Amino acid sequence: MKYQSLEQIALEADVHPGMGMSRHERLERWVELLEQRPHRRLSTIEGTEFGSRRERDAKRADHSPLTVAFEDPVLRAAGLRGDRIADAVGFFDLSHGEVHRLVCYCHHGRTVSSGTVAARVRMIAQQGEPATLSSRGMVIGGLSAAAALGLMFLAL
Repeated sequence: MKYQSLEQIALEADVHPGMGMSRHERLERWVELLEQRPHRRLSTIEGTEFGSRRERDAKRADHSPLTVAFEDPVLRAAGLRGDRIADAVGFFDLSHGEVHRLVCYCHHGRTVSSGTVAARVRMIAQQGEPATLSSRGMVIGGLSAAAALGLMFLAL
């Protein structure tokens, strides 16, 4: 094996030094890919809300919005492992509900335009970090779980 500096390797290979992509950068990259052909019809994934967690995580479809992301060498190099629901949830730091709204058959029918998915992914990216379980409790859309429950009871 011959020693080469990073500069020498960069001349022969596609090298991306530095830190990994942020969540926002990963989502925006996906948006860019989808917007390259905004009228392209992509397959939806049927029943993303049905079955056990393992069954839902394993769901995928050929030519889905998740496939568009997985076909990108930049996202794969950043760690995207496949085009299954679990891959999108983990890599893009999305909830199962967000992925469901993005790619499920029940929201779009058999196909969805890549432009429609791009607009929805962009909205998620602009919202910032996902709802998380913090030391103070669950945060849902900027509200504590207790406040969110209070609003639900007021609506009744």
